[in-house]
Amino acid sequence: MRRSLLLTVAAALAASGSAVYIASSAAAAAEACAAAWSSSAVYTKDMTASQSGHNYTAKWWTQNESPATHSGQWDVWADNGACGGTTPSPSPSTPPSTPPSTPPSTPPIPVTGLPKHALIGYLHASFANGSGYVRMADVPADWDIINLAFGEPTSATSGDIRFTLCPPSECAGVESEADFIAAIRAKRAAGKKVLLSIGGANGQVQLTTTGARDKFVSSVSAIIDKYGLDGVDIDFEGHSLSLNTGDTDFKNPTTPVIVNLIAALRSLKARYGAGFVLTMAPETFFVQLGYQYYGSGPWGGQDPRAGSYLPVIYAMRNDLTVLHVQDYNSGSIMGLDNQWHSMGGADFHIAMTDMLLAGFPVAGNMANMFPALREDQVAFGAPSSVSAGNGYVAPAGVQQAVTCLVKGTNCGGYAVRSGTNPNFRGLMTWSINWDKFYGWEFRNSHEPFLNALG
Repeated sequence: MRRSLLLTVAAALAASGSAVYIASSAAAAAEACAAAWSSSAVYTKDMTASQSGHNYTAKWWTQNESPATHSGQWDVWADNGACGGTTPSPSPSTPPSTPPSTPPSTPPIPVTGLPKHALIGYLHASFANGSGYVRMADVPADWDIINLAFGEPTSATSGDIRFTLCPPSECAGVESEADFIAAIRAKRAAGKKVLLSIGGANGQVQLTTTGARDKFVSSVSAIIDKYGLDGVDIDFEGHSLSLNTGDTDFKNPTTPVIVNLIAALRSLKARYGAGFVLTMAPETFFVQLGYQYYGSGPWGGQDPRAGSYLPVIYAMRNDLTVLHVQDYNSGSIMGLDNQWHSMGGADFHIAMTDMLLAGFPVAGNMANMFPALREDQVAFGAPSSVSAGNGYVAPAGVQQAVTCLVKGTNCGGYAVRSGTNPNFRGLMTWSINWDKFYGWEFRNSHEPFLNALG
């Protein structure tokens, strides 16, 4: 959570010059066909088109992807059923400022036990870093997900994850293990989720072999069972994930550290069932940078870690509870507007999160689209204070970003591609400890704000 990555890749995508077209809505006449689909038109989330006697709704940005062959639960178009009659072909227009927030195909939001808008924080349970120790029983009830930092491997490639409470010599006031477990039980009884966060800045995890994969599953399961946890948070940083040369399709990865992690997470989900909570906290380098660069690239000169979380997120999309990318300790990242965005203000949170809610072409390849996640699966991470990480944004800026993403207003100069997102999950912070150290600014500012969103 505390590591800054240097963006070493060297080229930028050219901004697209394609015209944007709006297909007319079929809402006024349920049986009428929307404007005919055009292969040259650009469609964004909630825009409609018709083809071969059916109406379709775009789930995210798309161009030249036929609705008839690109519809389904995890494809770009939703088939709205047969239609009758015709309407003229589309003409250039300006996208509506606030398109419908929920496309007809949006699946129901799973029951997770979380509030509609959640406050998520990391608890320094295994180490001291100057912010002070916080006992589990003393964590305020406002925190809906508490991530225990950190479970770390015995070695980078062992897969053997260990978690121990901070020793009394480092953390004054640390509780006994029995009291810690009892406090977790009380938090869960109150409806909170307590997770083991695996990795962190110092915990490199590389599941290079099936043996490491299996050890990961067994050791993580042992920790979950011992402490009575709800699931895991994957916070792989540094060199934990990278892509081998030639591994260019995020939907079908071949790199062992990626494939084995996916298999391990699926095994944990199968073991614990529907109630298993899975969150992820990648840095922007491993997710949004994938819009420009993916792996080592076609000529082998890029950083192989670029975008390397994308295949894991995609593979686990049915089981992912929340993705909260770290919008801090980051270099500048290009957004869907093909402009560079830098951390430290509302604009960065808006642009980075919009990419997850709208979807984007990986490495600029329109045939390789990373699909939008559900609104309830997306939050963003922000430092709780100036000492917690680079990129601190005052509460007003954080709330401006959330308001933009949820309601489509107060977005500054950025035009969101994802429309409105009333089920946006909420906010993550590093960390609960730093927030207490600075008088609970993050919690006191954002918990009532999130509750008031409705």
